[in-house]
Amino acid sequence: MLNRGLDKLELLRIVDAVANEKSIDKEIVIGSMESAIQKAALTKFGNDNNIEVIIDRESGDIKIQKVLEIVEKVEDSAREITIDEALKSFPDKKDLKIGEKVFEELPQIDFGRIAAQSAKQVISSRVREAEKNRQYEDFIDKQGQILSGIIKRVEYGNVIVDLGKAEGVIKKDELIPREILKTGDRVKAYCYEVRKEIKGHQIFLSRAHPQFLAKLFFLEVPEIYEGTIEIKSVARDPGSRAKICVHSQDSSIDPVGACVGMRGSRVQTIVNELHGEKIDIIKWTEDLPTLISESLSPAEIQKVLIDQDNKRIDIILTEENLSKAIGRRGQNVRLASKLTNFEIDILTDKEDSERRQAEFKERTETLIKNLEVDETLGQLLVSEGFTSIDEIAQSNPDDIAKIDAIDEETAKELINRSKETLVKEKEAVAIKLKELGVEDKLINLKGMTQGMLVILGQKNIKKLSDFADLSSDELIGGYDEIKGKKLRIEGYLEEFNLSRKEADDLIMAAREIAYK
Repeated sequence: MLNRGLDKLELLRIVDAVANEKSIDKEIVIGSMESAIQKAALTKFGNDNNIEVIIDRESGDIKIQKVLEIVEKVEDSAREITIDEALKSFPDKKDLKIGEKVFEELPQIDFGRIAAQSAKQVISSRVREAEKNRQYEDFIDKQGQILSGIIKRVEYGNVIVDLGKAEGVIKKDELIPREILKTGDRVKAYCYEVRKEIKGHQIFLSRAHPQFLAKLFFLEVPEIYEGTIEIKSVARDPGSRAKICVHSQDSSIDPVGACVGMRGSRVQTIVNELHGEKIDIIKWTEDLPTLISESLSPAEIQKVLIDQDNKRIDIILTEENLSKAIGRRGQNVRLASKLTNFEIDILTDKEDSERRQAEFKERTETLIKNLEVDETLGQLLVSEGFTSIDEIAQSNPDDIAKIDAIDEETAKELINRSKETLVKEKEAVAIKLKELGVEDKLINLKGMTQGMLVILGQKNIKKLSDFADLSSDELIGGYDEIKGKKLRIEGYLEEFNLSRKEADDLIMAAREIAYK
């Protein structure tokens, strides 16, 4: 790039050619040339010097100058000069002061083979860096969009895509299962991340991402592109089934019909792109029970019980609708849960009745045992919503006395007995935890109750690190379907009715302390 007989105008032509070819700023190319000449000048005149190189942007003239700082006493003669010496060497400058800099012009360099090669490497390195930065800036704005390119190669299951000015990668787990992509195929994918790294930027693409489906609808349905129809949420089991929830801002427009298109033309185009993935399009509504029922279609729902605080929903239905609601390998209920952002438990009407009866009996027996009341009073308290000792202890006498057959004196006695029971339980649990060998770090974990700690200790989970290694499923349990039968998977802390978020928060809090 640089040689002995480099013409000034030729240098500017090289600058223009490189800047145009690489689509980078001309100033970056000139700056890299200045750095290259500076490196060669330091080699020629000595690395101890402070040398500055300036290329005139109009004429191409190269100025090489040594920079000297004016000081009272010189300690580094290569970089410093006294004010007396400066006034002698630069007689045209009369107002020099200590701390200022003077510039001594140096002769032009006759580039040798080694110096020219070194300069070329500096320029190439700077240009490559600028090109990478330019590509990053180009593609960071395309994050969250669908990109199209030609498959360049396949490496260890990962697909490398030529996007024109850069390459993107679709990792193996971001491909649609059983999809076969070959070198030379044109492919669409969702750009979910553009990452800047030391060796250059990385463009990560996905065909399995839920937003890939959303963006395909954005491209195929004009009403979504125009903003008349809004995509509320998306859930996918890539290559198999997906659910998308849509809402129309205009009440006269059917959002589901618009997404399906005439004779299914719009949705079929998307299905073809996703290699036959079945798509359920659901009309969004603020009425959560209706939305949940639609999300679990084709199952017919009898009852929806919602726990907003814990983001949990119990679905009650008949035995005949059970398999429809759950879907093959739990697919239908899993997608409905992702779509609505609620954890969904499915029960038959028989199971629901049995569960309620068991809960009523268990709560009644707890009150009878701890408060020393008869069965009738225990059942009466539970029926009126006093389901635990703690609830009674925190109540005031007036609340309990509102119940028929309970006077104020009885109410006060029930509250006192409840408080005494809680104190005794706390003392007993503290002794039990010590016997089990549960460590203080786990006992002091925020959000952990004594009841939970006893259960964990009995399950041989006694250290904070043991708890940190658990998963939320191990804590709260869940449902699974094996050979067509729905089976309950028990969780260690299932009886405490933790939500998945609460379980995750507890585990993450333990990991932050245990592994810091």
